[in-house]
Amino acid sequence: MNQAISAFLLGFPALFSIVNPISGAFIFREFTAIRSQQRSRLAGQVAFYSLIVMTVALWAGPYVLGFFGITLNALRIAGGIVVTLTGWHLLQASEEPDDRKQAQAADAGTSDDIVLFPLTIPITTGPGAISVAITLGSGHPHDSERLVTYFLGMTAATVALAVVIWITYRSADRIARLMGPRGSRTVTRLSAFLLLCIGVQILITGAGDVLAPLLRPH
Repeated sequence: MNQAISAFLLGFPALFSIVNPISGAFIFREFTAIRSQQRSRLAGQVAFYSLIVMTVALWAGPYVLGFFGITLNALRIAGGIVVTLTGWHLLQASEEPDDRKQAQAADAGTSDDIVLFPLTIPITTGPGAISVAITLGSGHPHDSERLVTYFLGMTAATVALAVVIWITYRSADRIARLMGPRGSRTVTRLSAFLLLCIGVQILITGAGDVLAPLLRPH
């Protein structure tokens, strides 16, 4: 039981810090501007898909990447590019008039089209969260008894985080009302900028790990 609790206390803060569901709620609200009546359902779907992504990355990530011949650095570089572009798009969109945002959102397709991409990947559980989950999974103990408790603790961490995502996303309007229009705009822009910075950092980390052996003096 202590091993499970330790695994939970290791996994939940690590994943929570990179997922950042509170900032994600404002980006979620931005993407669902004309779908406010569907936000509760969409929040549940995003939370469910995020749980699947984190769990698969946690326990099967290295094997999936290995099967396709993808390195973790390649995931970071490609994911960093996608997250950077998404953050830049959101940062630009936050400066546009509301009527233009509504028109662009109307052309974005149905609500189900945006649940998996981009709401789940890369906004909620992007390459940063996937990389952290793979790292946590790779650090599991090898003896069967401790492995089971480690599995239970880490899985509980992903379930708890999925619940937090669901609560914060479905409460995005309520949080925005509490903060007021000016506060909501500020947090939305800040969240978009942080997403942009996270994407750049992921890209730098991946590229740095790839280039380091080449630049090291022989």
